[in-house]
Amino acid sequence: MALPLFYFNNYHEEKQLLLDEDNVRHIVQVLRMKEGEQLNLTDGKGKLLTCQIKEAGKKSCFVEVTTTRNLQPITRNITIAISLLKNTNRFEWFLEKATEIGVTEIIPLICERTEKEKFRHDRMNAICISAMLQSQQCWLPVLQEPVLFNHPTIQQSNHQQKFIAHCTVGIKSQLTNQPINQSAIILIGPEGDFTSKEIELALQNGFLPVSLGETRLRTETAGIVAATLLINR
Repeated sequence: MALPLFYFNNYHEEKQLLLDEDNVRHIVQVLRMKEGEQLNLTDGKGKLLTCQIKEAGKKSCFVEVTTTRNLQPITRNITIAISLLKNTNRFEWFLEKATEIGVTEIIPLICERTEKEKFRHDRMNAICISAMLQSQQCWLPVLQEPVLFNHPTIQQSNHQQKFIAHCTVGIKSQLTNQPINQSAIILIGPEGDFTSKEIELALQNGFLPVSLGETRLRTETAGIVAATLLINR
């Protein structure tokens, strides 16, 4: 049986660690782990620490690092730049599933037709952390702060491949027919789709227009379909 996995983002090669309150609560009060038992920690950047509990109290827990491993990413470098959604629950669902699939980076977009711009980064990142641990991974997606669609971070991206998925009638390639390199970014629009002006801007900056299939997908569904097609091929 796999050891329980926890997130510890402040590791600096120490041999003994004092865990934070959230981890203590889960380890000691929920799982009722005791001194001498083992657990795993990850910093979300590929490091996996196997530790032994040295002291387990209600409010504190000391562990000793017994082994350290540096794990390589299991997927390509895939960035999903996706519009924020009016329904926050749907965007949170996307974050959870995209993390489980193994997306490298998530960039929330503010497009002309984006209906909601409020974004709680701390809560959203916590959802990604939980999904990373649940799926037994050691790489946490980089969750950026929201940016405007026309921001240089998006339009001047240096990924090997750049795609934009939109619903406007025109010449588009099927994403399923595209050979995927090691680094790719795809733009996913809001409920009302990208505007023609936004599509034209993306095309001018080297984005290839693609289709994700024959049906019209919700934004969060399109994000997951795109992530799956880019990663699992």
